Amino acid sequence: MPRQLLRIIDANLNRSSEGLRVLEDIARFLLNDAELRRRLRTLRHELAQETKSLSAALLSQRDSEHDSGRPHPLRQKELTVETSAPTGLPDLVVANARRVEEALRVMEEVAKLPEVSPVLNPAGFERVRFALYALEQHLVSRVSRREKIERMAGLYAIVDRQFLGGRNELDIAGQIIEGGARVVQLRDKQSEKGELLLVAQKLKELCEQAGVLFIVNDYFDLAMAVEADGLHIGQGDLPLSVIRRELPVHSIVGCSVTTVSQATQAENEGADYIAVGSMFPTTTKKGAIVVGVDVLKEIKRMVSTPVVAIGGINQNNVSEVMAAGADAVAVISDILSKEDPRLAVQELISKMDLVKRECQNQ
Repeated sequence: MPRQLLRIIDANLNRSSEGLRVLEDIARFLLNDAELRRRLRTLRHELAQETKSLSAALLSQRDSEHDSGRPHPLRQKELTVETSAPTGLPDLVVANARRVEEALRVMEEVAKLPEVSPVLNPAGFERVRFALYALEQHLVSRVSRREKIERMAGLYAIVDRQFLGGRNELDIAGQIIEGGARVVQLRDKQSEKGELLLVAQKLKELCEQAGVLFIVNDYFDLAMAVEADGLHIGQGDLPLSVIRRELPVHSIVGCSVTTVSQATQAENEGADYIAVGSMFPTTTKKGAIVVGVDVLKEIKRMVSTPVVAIGGINQNNVSEVMAAGADAVAVISDILSKEDPRLAVQELISKMDLVKRECQNQ
């Protein structure tokens, strides 16, 4: 086999193996997903098996020192301009998956040449390439979901349309986001779905542009229709296990609980965050059970997912729930009842940040 073809195969085999190892480690260490890791490792082993008969020949023809594609100090600035670094984990996954897919395609085409086909089977590289297409999609979705879970912190503002007093929900949401809210939930127990769909679409676009998570309360179909970042459900809604199975992999789902057992069950069934409440007496939910901060503390000790405190929280007691360990604080009336929602959000966040700094200094 010509030396040049061996070098092409060697270079692309290395690219493929290295890229697959990056993806495998993301599945292992970041996602803790044993099955996804196993599938990626299997692809890497299949690739090694396909080229096993050429191992010695490939190594003997390697000449990285004189490779014209090797980075040179004088070209470092040029390479920096040409190559855009990943800006996040999803980009890192895509970059390495594409690297592997392109390398596999090169080896597949080279394996079709008459002087190579007796040794390498192009169908093997094609099979691995198509398997990776599906794994790439799943891996990106899982990583995106993980990033959303990590963003479940700070002020979680609930835009309940029944508390707006005729004000425009888009304007109010804009002020809330300007104030520093990191999550916006749309809640509406009365409007027709057709009307609510238009509202949800506009809020989703606003939140997406601002880099804020957009969550839909209760309505699975509405969350799916507008491609919301997530769905929030209560104990009386569809079973969480069913919702987790039907929601896209990249979407998050939160669940309201009042007890430790409900919290642990929700986490086991796939909840990405747990909303605990009501912390205090509230007028925004009829028949709300007041559980207090002691239950919040216990749930925080028992689950690893983010914990959101909800119910009757205002500027006078937000420090108490933050000190109890809440990752995020969900607020309705203390924002929507104010003439200046933006200022109300800023004041709440200021008190939350003060507690976090005090806890860090202890």
